[in-house]
Amino acid sequence: MKKEEIYQILKDPEFQELIKKVTAVSLSFAVVMMVVYYSFILMLAYAKSFLSTPICEGCATNYGIVIGIGIIIFSWLITGAYIWWANTNYDPVVRKLREKFRR
Repeated sequence: MKKEEIYQILKDPEFQELIKKVTAVSLSFAVVMMVVYYSFILMLAYAKSFLSTPICEGCATNYGIVIGIGIIIFSWLITGAYIWWANTNYDPVVRKLREKFRR
């Protein structure tokens, strides 16, 4: 691909709009995941007694384990949400742009 073609793609308004959307969505998901993860880390530092509390009398499982597993499941869900977004919003625009610039 020639430099002129690349420059034309980069200056295309549809491509620029796509980049803005991808950046906004990616950063949003990343910020949400970081808030969840670092909140757990802060709880480890400042709420050890709560995290070590058993969830029921006689249970070996405590709130820390349950929250940790919840964070893992949340990360799967947020990844699935991003994949769904990419499949429904990102991929169709990419296909359209490919057709537009394919010669």
